[in-house]
Amino acid sequence: MKAAYCFFFMLCFTLPATAYIDPGTGSMLFSLLTGLAVTAFFFVKNFAISLKSGLFSKGKVVAQAKKERFVIYSEGRQYWNVFKPILEALDKRGVDSAFYTSDDDDPGLSFQSPHIHARFIGRGNAAYRFLNFLEADVCLMTTPALDVFQLKRSPGVRHYAHILHAVTDATFYRLFGIDYFDSVLLTGDYQKKDIRILEQKRGLPEKRLVTVGCAYLDALAERGSRRTLRPEPRDATPHEARTAARKTVLVAPSWGANALLRRYALALLEPLAKSSYHVIIRPHPQSMVVEKDAVEILRSALASYPNIEWNFDAENSAVLSRADILISDFSGVIFDYAFLFGSPVVYPSFAFDKRPYDLADIEEEAWTFRAIREIGAPLDEAMFADIETALDAAIENARSESKSERVRRLRDEAWMYRGEAGERVVDFLLEASAKPC
Repeated sequence: MKAAYCFFFMLCFTLPATAYIDPGTGSMLFSLLTGLAVTAFFFVKNFAISLKSGLFSKGKVVAQAKKERFVIYSEGRQYWNVFKPILEALDKRGVDSAFYTSDDDDPGLSFQSPHIHARFIGRGNAAYRFLNFLEADVCLMTTPALDVFQLKRSPGVRHYAHILHAVTDATFYRLFGIDYFDSVLLTGDYQKKDIRILEQKRGLPEKRLVTVGCAYLDALAERGSRRTLRPEPRDATPHEARTAARKTVLVAPSWGANALLRRYALALLEPLAKSSYHVIIRPHPQSMVVEKDAVEILRSALASYPNIEWNFDAENSAVLSRADILISDFSGVIFDYAFLFGSPVVYPSFAFDKRPYDLADIEEEAWTFRAIREIGAPLDEAMFADIETALDAAIENARSESKSERVRRLRDEAWMYRGEAGERVVDFLLEASAKPC
């Protein structure tokens, strides 16, 4: 039996890969080879079990090889705040589970629990190979595009569940991002409608849609409540003192052709660098995978400006707490910032190209775009030349009671069951493992 395992794992040889698990980075060759290997693997395994049962067990049923009840898969440390409340809830209830990650520096690997088995499974195709042979009752992940390119449904997994890691529309994934999951765990009820529309248009069976809240924001809110947002520096250097006295603007965009770093680049960043603001630029983690060269060009071009700071932290709570105002595009960080800190947001005005995304099949305007208009202030390209004035005005306007009330209303829509996501996810996992699919 071990020989069969080894033989079919060898069929899935490793191809060079540095990409995020995403449709745009798929390899058709890898998909073909993996599909053949997975099919053969489970065929041989089941045949061997049947043979052993029939010839050597004298009629007794031999149990299937042990598999995990629950598997939680994380692409990396940037998703730790999604999974931390869930692992804590599993541990509290004494539920045995596996936590697999593609980041050997993932904080989840250090999670101490007799009930949680944590393991680094490799990156890129090494991770795909492991996941495509997975055996579990339920597999939970933030990773989209199941069964689209490299990441295939394993015959050994009974139920695949996707958990949203931001309060934005579920249709902001690249095409077919959540089509082939058995269930999707939502942050707010508003996300259900568009998923149902996609299922009808694409002839898909209805998934289980369960609103659990946002574990990610729960974790950030808990951490923020335990610390001072703006601690006074001790023995600050003259440079640190000048920086602390300035207002700080955080530039934190999404990634891809629609994102502001690609659209505007130095046209936006140079006027900011010349302003009196301290400027923190935080590229999206995926930018450092698929558009790293472009980011490095910008870093080189802005290297001479002392008020420019680049941030690549795995999580964003610390840098969000330092900012007086945020510039973003359609990124979920807008809602992290507004919901947790109530601070002002500005966004560039441009026509969003929906074609690469699931929302291209949705006629109604996305909730995210409507919400951003209510929360933030538009920033036209013509305003870049005098951007300091625009930022000052946005900070002043954000103090109005009407804007604060809009933020509270949108938070209630998109971030339901605040503080309860971890427990609600575990409730779902236990229910899903008990029900036949």
